[in-house]
Amino acid sequence: MTDHTTGREREMSGTDQGATVWLTGLPSAGKTTIARALADRLRAGGHRVEVLDGDEIREFLSAGLGFSREDRHTNVQRVGFVAELLASHGVKALVPVIAPYADSREAVRKRHRAEDTPFLEVHVSTPVEVCAERDVKGLYAEQAAGRLTGLTGVDDPYEAPDDPDLRIAAQEQTVEESAAALHALLTERGLA
Repeated sequence: MTDHTTGREREMSGTDQGATVWLTGLPSAGKTTIARALADRLRAGGHRVEVLDGDEIREFLSAGLGFSREDRHTNVQRVGFVAELLASHGVKALVPVIAPYADSREAVRKRHRAEDTPFLEVHVSTPVEVCAERDVKGLYAEQAAGRLTGLTGVDDPYEAPDDPDLRIAAQEQTVEESAAALHALLTERGLA
């Protein structure tokens, strides 16, 4: 009997079905924390997973880019390219990145669609007041003191997704509950 499946089809069976899970939201919304909790759940289920953390991407892949609209767009496209590449090879690419502009996120979605790679947009919708209170990196304090400008959601725009695949109100539930809701979505879509 001859096997007519392609290498990619064989690679994509079972837990090896790749996908990009794009977590967008304000700074300190909880994107990375939720992504890491989801990654642990997926790995426990036998999935190959990579977390493409926005800060690490900025340091290693997008070093030299600033925070102008054009530079932010370029950064998002770079992350989107890497995520799609990983996902097309059977990896769950979890992408906790602010990605403040709807058109930049849509361009990434279109790239995935063109390659027939699953893409889920998740809005971690923590309100700016809660994010400022958490202030994980001290950005809100820096902005309030006048030492930082262009902070997304404060003095630079953040365009929340109109119709994400999932909206997580992270301030209303635990990290594990947020990761469980996202895992349930992946399961519903046949990706977990």
